[in-house]
Amino acid sequence: MDVKKLAAIGMLTAAAATMLAGCGGEEKAADKLPDKIVIGLDDNFPPMGFRDDSGNIVGFDIDLATEAGKRMGIPVEFKPIDWDSKEAALKSKQVDMLWNGLTITEDRAKQIAFSKPYLDNAQILVVRADSPIADRAGLSGKIIGTQEGSSSIDALEKQPEFKNSLQEVKRYGDFVAAFMDLELERIDGILVDSVVGRYYMSKKPGQFKVIDNKMGDEQYGIGMRQEDKMLQDKLNETLKQMSADGTMTKISQKWFGEDITIKVE
Repeated sequence: MDVKKLAAIGMLTAAAATMLAGCGGEEKAADKLPDKIVIGLDDNFPPMGFRDDSGNIVGFDIDLATEAGKRMGIPVEFKPIDWDSKEAALKSKQVDMLWNGLTITEDRAKQIAFSKPYLDNAQILVVRADSPIADRAGLSGKIIGTQEGSSSIDALEKQPEFKNSLQEVKRYGDFVAAFMDLELERIDGILVDSVVGRYYMSKKPGQFKVIDNKMGDEQYGIGMRQEDKMLQDKLNETLKQMSADGTMTKISQKWFGEDITIKVE
């Protein structure tokens, strides 16, 4: 083989090595853990995430996320977003996670990645305590409220007979506004996450009652971009540790008075 051929082969080999090294670098960079995690949330969703009297963002998910960030060695920042556009905020990288009572659904799983579930939830129907309405049939021809962009909407779509029996489904920016309208008798009932509804009811004892707790069972998870596989794996491992060592139990007892978390496998 002459010198020219050897030189040509050497150049091709060097070029190929450079290309491979470049690809490896891109892959590593794409799968790198972030220096900071920006968490998108609805800051009026007690007890998962809301503002206290001093304006600080607090809640069950806030405590959970803060502890997880410490264990992963990554600072977290909480950013209130329009919950109805949460998937868009995640995909456009305005936030890195959706962590605020986010229900795992098939439709959402097509768009975003989820952590392993950490909390069971259900959809419940709530009315005023003095209401004569005793079951979902009693809401026929009535107005109920729910939150725009919430899993309550999904649960309602799966109950077409019930939905079609209603006079109107009024959609609110948050459940707190819906409960206020229920108190003022502007609506007749609310379809709400059990975790949120029962917490709100506990703050105003004797004012509301649950008439149906079988509107749909579900689980909460943390949403991430599908390409952030390393972050997803790191978070899952961290949640597993927090579940095993009792940290999740302590945080749950702080906010709910009991452990309502599920074991993260």
